[in-house]
Formats: sequence, structure tokens, C-alpha cells
Amino acid sequence: MMARVTLLYFASLRDAAGAASETLESAAPDLAALYEETRLRHGFVLPLAHLRVAVDGAFAAWTDAVRDGTEVAFIPPVSGG
Repeated sequence: MMARVTLLYFASLRDAAGAASETLESAAPDLAALYEETRLRHGFVLPLAHLRVAVDGAFAAWTDAVRDGTEVAFIPPVSGG
């Protein structure tokens, strides 16, 4: 089943995607598969283990199902000082 989701990108992911967000249709069964789809499309180099994921503003598990109409944020490690 296809789900329409809005993806939010931050920091290096935003730079690699060339956009802060995009809306797309995906048949990915879970958030990990959704990231893998997106990683391949945009050439992201960060492995899943280095990211956090949030759905509709709350941290989620990579094994959570992709749900239609949600906003998914892929959050890379942030450096600062």
C-alpha cells in the first residue's frame, strides 16, 4: 500500500537532498526502509545507525510502520560549539 509522506531533512541531509523537505509516495513498510529508499535516491552517506527519526514531531522507532499523511524527519548528528 502506498503512503504519501512529507520528509524533512536537516544539516548534511538537507545539503545532499538540495531541499529541506519533499512530499512523496512510498510503499516502504517501515521507517528504516523509507530511509533506505531516500538514501539511494539522494546519495546520503550516513548509515541508519547514526540517525534519529521522528514522526509528526515525536521521536519514533525505525521499525514503526510508514503511515499515510505523516511528516517524517530524518535527524543526523549535530555538531556545534
